[in-house]
Amino acid sequence: MKLSISKIFKLLSLAVLFLGLTSTSLFAGTKKDFKVAWSIYVGWMPWDVIESQKIMDKWAKKYGINVEIVQINDYIESINQYSSGEFDGCVMANTDALGIPAAGGVDSTALIIGDYSNGNDAVISKTAKSIKDLKGTNINLVELSISHYLLARALEKNGLSEKDLTVVNTSDADMVSAYATADVTSVVTWKPQVSEIQKMPKANTIFDSSKIPGEIIDLMVANTQTLKENPEFGKALVGAWYEMMTLMTSNSKESIEAKTIMAKASGTDLAGFEDQLKTTNMYYTPAEAVKFNNSDEIVKTMEFVAKFSFDHGLYGEGASDYGFVGIEFPNGKVIGDKGNIKLRFDDTFMKMAAEGKL
Repeated sequence: MKLSISKIFKLLSLAVLFLGLTSTSLFAGTKKDFKVAWSIYVGWMPWDVIESQKIMDKWAKKYGINVEIVQINDYIESINQYSSGEFDGCVMANTDALGIPAAGGVDSTALIIGDYSNGNDAVISKTAKSIKDLKGTNINLVELSISHYLLARALEKNGLSEKDLTVVNTSDADMVSAYATADVTSVVTWKPQVSEIQKMPKANTIFDSSKIPGEIIDLMVANTQTLKENPEFGKALVGAWYEMMTLMTSNSKESIEAKTIMAKASGTDLAGFEDQLKTTNMYYTPAEAVKFNNSDEIVKTMEFVAKFSFDHGLYGEGASDYGFVGIEFPNGKVIGDKGNIKLRFDDTFMKMAAEGKL
């Protein structure tokens, strides 16, 4: 028997909810060994070099722990594995942090705000010249992901809704090959897939994330209880990340070598990777990230995201409105239910990095 995507997702949500309710046993207690997951995306490629060049090992040793950084090819699968307790941390976009682990009951903390997409995520079509031209057509994307959110915002800005077209769920790993087939006319995806598709004939970019700056935020998310009971884990991750950020902006030989490694791992060359960075608003310093984390803009954005999550059934049948899941910010502001806070934007460790206290 085949299950629809919506039924599969509801079953997954129930499973994750159960895991969230039992997360005390999954994540409880101090420990020495940790695992974090990452997947291919320009803003997350630094984790590849942090692992391969032993930067993570250096910071983990400083705090007397071990941290393994693991690449997962399928982005959504990496978040599912994090939500089920297989990883202590995972890179993900803000929409997915709320819509998968937090909505499923796993209390999670946005430990690092790495960047926001400023053109990396795009709607591309062979036939449509504008978003309005998508009416009555099929569009391929990773359902219920950041791409789905981008599409929803694009439609909203152009007087349309998802009822005006048909979404076809497609893995990010299959997006480029899917677009090359005659059956697929339009897609929503992110770089590097965007760059590959844009090289193809009849690839019109009709909307991208630069139209909604600051809304698609790329994070390193960690389990809140694990972080609380093992602050060394947070310190090591943040310390390694900002060492890498300093290296990337140094214009040194080592910086070029590091970015070349990132480029190769993401299937492009140095020039291609630099081009991807141009459409990525990286927060290279912890002070920049802390400032954004305390802004009114991030609160407004997460309210948009909460509404998207509720409207798409990610909170389950028990949710009465978009405030079902509480989202906490470092300035004390809370969106939603203060008794059900499951996503926290915590600047504690980034502040430590900004103040040179790591």
